[in-house]
Amino acid sequence: MGKETVGSTVAELRTADEAVLVESARSGDMNAFSRLVVQYQDRVLNTCWRISGCLEDAEDLAQETFLKALESIATFRRKSCFYTWLFRIAVNVSISHRRRKGRRPRLSLYCGDGQSDGMDPPASEAQAPDPAARLTAMETRQLVEEGLDALDDDHRSVIVLRDIEGFDYQQIAEILELPVGTVKSRLHRARMELRDRLKRVLKV
Repeated sequence: MGKETVGSTVAELRTADEAVLVESARSGDMNAFSRLVVQYQDRVLNTCWRISGCLEDAEDLAQETFLKALESIATFRRKSCFYTWLFRIAVNVSISHRRRKGRRPRLSLYCGDGQSDGMDPPASEAQAPDPAARLTAMETRQLVEEGLDALDDDHRSVIVLRDIEGFDYQQIAEILELPVGTVKSRLHRARMELRDRLKRVLKV
């Protein structure tokens, strides 16, 4: 059996298991819903953080996302996959929160004393050969995040879902309720805008 076949089989089993959990949760099984929360809580938190621009707010937004999902799970009719439905809630909650509160200073990945805020740096940063190189990598990463934060809601959301969370075009289309062609064109414009912003500060 080839690797692609094995991977496909594993994915199918995971999807089948999730479908059972969703159906149980729709019937009021809180243990089943809790297992769904555990499965997606880290990615939902990260999505809320990247879209809202604030890790502290993101923790509350992730909780709000799962609460709204719990309140609506009985009416979930499986017209889309559960995870795209869940991430649609997360995106909408985060954008609504951001619009209500307005743009605020982002929470840096690293605190002033050099300690991480709880999110591990990439291996390339952790393994940089000297303190100066690590600092440069951290600063570059911060500039990228500031550039992402400067994008409008539509462009930021599609970059977060594609380039950070790794959803494919069809999944993003379902999450954002857009045609696939619109997703692709919006992603292209978002990447070009982000690149242009970074050019001005990184001179690349």
